[in-house]
Amino acid sequence: KAPVATGISAEILLTLARRLAELPPGFITHPKVHALIQKRFEAVLKGQGIDWGNAENLAYATLLDQGISVRISGQDSQRGTFNHRHCVVIDSHNERSYSALDTIACEGAGFQAWNSLLSEYGVLGFEYGYSLETPHGLTIWEAQFGDFANGAQVIIDQFIASGETKWNRASGLVMLLPHGYEGQGGEHSSARIERFLQLCAGENMVLACPTTPAQMFHLLRRQMLQSFRKPLAVFTPKSLLRHPRCISSSDELTGGVFQTVIIDDADFEAVKRILFCSGKIYYELAEERERLKCRDTAIIRMEQLYPLDMNEIKMLISKYSADCRLFWVQEEPENMGSWHYMARQFQKSAISAGVIGRPEDSSPAVGSQRIHNEKQAAIIGK
Repeated sequence: KAPVATGISAEILLTLARRLAELPPGFITHPKVHALIQKRFEAVLKGQGIDWGNAENLAYATLLDQGISVRISGQDSQRGTFNHRHCVVIDSHNERSYSALDTIACEGAGFQAWNSLLSEYGVLGFEYGYSLETPHGLTIWEAQFGDFANGAQVIIDQFIASGETKWNRASGLVMLLPHGYEGQGGEHSSARIERFLQLCAGENMVLACPTTPAQMFHLLRRQMLQSFRKPLAVFTPKSLLRHPRCISSSDELTGGVFQTVIIDDADFEAVKRILFCSGKIYYELAEERERLKCRDTAIIRMEQLYPLDMNEIKMLISKYSADCRLFWVQEEPENMGSWHYMARQFQKSAISAGVIGRPEDSSPAVGSQRIHNEKQAAIIGK
């Protein structure tokens, strides 16, 4: 399938970035928030250093500017659980709220950001229904941590994943599920990617794990600019929100598209090992490769886990030597994450691949920072 054109002009990007940085006369927000807002505008002005929250807000702004409504709800969606979004800011003197995104909306569009109640089951059920009634608007539910989708599993199983098959009702609902292992324990590490993959069949929904701000920008825009509606689960980062290498340029926003697979620039003849991965572990693998000055390892990022384009993957593999060793690398225990799904896809395509990850476990993650660091280092060191 041809990629959906999601780029915008540099002029529009800069205009919207400037409007996102403007505050009403006399509006005084927290000094750190004010500095962040200005820093984001400067990044667009310079054309480099665009972080995750900046790219996300710019995606919303471009859709609103095109007359497409945007609605996001979650337990801390206005600020963002990890203090990255700030799509609504508060006047420190009188607690007035202001959203620059709301002023950008045109042609009948509107922007809504709700800090919702602590009931994932109830809120996600409501947003699913909202998405059915507003197919021309972007409806998003954000879990405070991806693990909290557990509390809404009934809605995901009974409605989101199967609603089109059961009732021929198409939903474009987006679920933002923060996912990644940073030593925060069994309840704050995993969005249970394996469960979502088990629900996938017949292109019923899309699962994505973007690793750059530009990828997030194009993914959100693609969700509304494509000609159909499918539920989208996005395994969003936590530590990457401020990772110095997790940044994008203006050119990547204006001229790119969402890439389902990303391959590093590599010396194809020198490569003896290919590592497939998704999510933040890519940055750790890349840093270790640089530290070791290793030229014989290529890293391929699976940015879209479902639907999976195995033809593209086979084409990429064919560029390397036939005796290359292939591995799927993940942070999750081997009985969780994407491994079993990927192993089936590799097997169907007659591709031999091993796995590098945590040993099988009954809990997604350990509760000790020290043990977490040891397990993470063991994965990267392999």
